[in-house]
Amino acid sequence: MALIGELIVQGVQMALVLLVAPLLTGFVRTLKSRAIGKAGPPVLQPYRELLRLVRKESVIAESASWLFRAAPYLIFAGIWVAAALVPTFATGLLFSWSADLIAIVALLGSARFFLALAGLDVGTSFGGIGSSREMMIASLAEPAMIMIVFTIALIVGSTQLSSISAYTAGHEVGLRVSLALSLVALLMVAIAENGRVPIDNPATHLELTMVHEAMVLEYSGRHLAMIELAASLKLVLYVSLIACIFVPWGMAPAGAGIGGYAIGFAAYLGKLFAGGVLLALFEMAIAKMRVFRYAEFLGAALMLGLLGTLLAFVSKSL
Repeated sequence: MALIGELIVQGVQMALVLLVAPLLTGFVRTLKSRAIGKAGPPVLQPYRELLRLVRKESVIAESASWLFRAAPYLIFAGIWVAAALVPTFATGLLFSWSADLIAIVALLGSARFFLALAGLDVGTSFGGIGSSREMMIASLAEPAMIMIVFTIALIVGSTQLSSISAYTAGHEVGLRVSLALSLVALLMVAIAENGRVPIDNPATHLELTMVHEAMVLEYSGRHLAMIELAASLKLVLYVSLIACIFVPWGMAPAGAGIGGYAIGFAAYLGKLFAGGVLLALFEMAIAKMRVFRYAEFLGAALMLGLLGTLLAFVSKSL
């Protein structure tokens, strides 16, 4: 019976991240529209768009290979698994042993690899531009992410997310400059990885500046629905990751019971709400930067991560 209960809780977490992903995307869109005086789309509009795409027929170019057809499912599977591994409302779940920061970075890198290949597969100019820009962003964002992982591992002594959340939730963590630097670097990496302002603007489709949209222009129907849902899942993943590492309060421990899980569920929804509000406010307060300045933005994230690692290493050796 205990195993069945753990399976149920793990299944609830997998379903939760999948169900709230379009909701978070729609909430950010609506909030930004209302803030500038526009009615904007309803919060549930992403669900309607996904349902509409699933019902439509997929149109595939004659030059597309098997990779073009398989990539949406591989991308969705990789990001969904990564998002489901990050503790949301509870820690110590059945598969928490595999919820490792390095494994999550590897899953995200694999999904990005297949997305870039899919953009190049048909041979269009826009797909090539989008894939090249995606790889440029990845070449700068992934080293910064590795530095963040090193910093947290030096402080906590583990890369397992349940252990990290338990450590940061304790009173002994105190105020650490290295953790603050890692938080800022992780926020910058999350903005770049999700193609948000100032790196990319998901609300527009400008040929000279778009990154994610350029790689998926040839997709339609259920294939496009899988990619759009994967993009929403990626945003939820980073919000959950930041909440798990730096704001772990309210998460239910293993075997907490229905009451503890309910409190953790409510706390997680509150964190998603706060993350959506902060993201919308940030995007309204800053303008999109030129492509040539991406290196400066992500280079700053890399330097913050490296500085956090050095400070953690020095403080650990004292």
